[in-house]
Amino acid sequence: MAARIEHLVTSGTFSLDGGTWDVDNNVWIIGDDKEAVVIDAAHDADAILRAVGDRRLLAIISTHAHNDHIDAAPELADRAASPVLLHPDDWPLWKMTHPERLPDGELGDGQVFSVAGTELTVLHTPGHAPGAVCLYAPALGAVFTGDTLFAGGPGATGRSFSDFPTIVESIKERLLSLPPETKVFTGHGDSTTIGDEAPHLEEWIARGH
Repeated sequence: MAARIEHLVTSGTFSLDGGTWDVDNNVWIIGDDKEAVVIDAAHDADAILRAVGDRRLLAIISTHAHNDHIDAAPELADRAASPVLLHPDDWPLWKMTHPERLPDGELGDGQVFSVAGTELTVLHTPGHAPGAVCLYAPALGAVFTGDTLFAGGPGATGRSFSDFPTIVESIKERLLSLPPETKVFTGHGDSTTIGDEAPHLEEWIARGH
């Protein structure tokens, strides 16, 4: 059976620079009936474990280390005996949430994961966070963008560890070059496509966010 994409929404808070906000996060599960990977273990390890079921969880892949994307990662990793993976440029952010426990492994640009016969390629896309990554699955016609690209523009860059020119470069060079029909599965909110977002790049640059 080919890999399929499953979607779970979990709720919690995002905290940075002294502020805290209520957020809903998209958790993505890619796999078949035997094995799976989780992209972003947000808020609720119980709910994620129920969605995974009795499948082998190969990895917990973190698109970046803002607390709302990793707060449930250690518990999920321990209960599912699965490694948490994060780009090393985001380890300082990780330590703000989990100072006593490091990720189990590093993500690197161009790294390829295989789950249920489907390849996921890591694209390092800094800007929203230094170690932000996207996961591109050409066989599924999909890219999982975390908080790098949303329906309507780039992820936020107004807080610590972020930079607007950097995220624009990441989106332009690494994401908008993908086939226009590629589905964009985001860290929050609705999905979109590369073709729907690409024409608006200059608008985003002009508005500065």
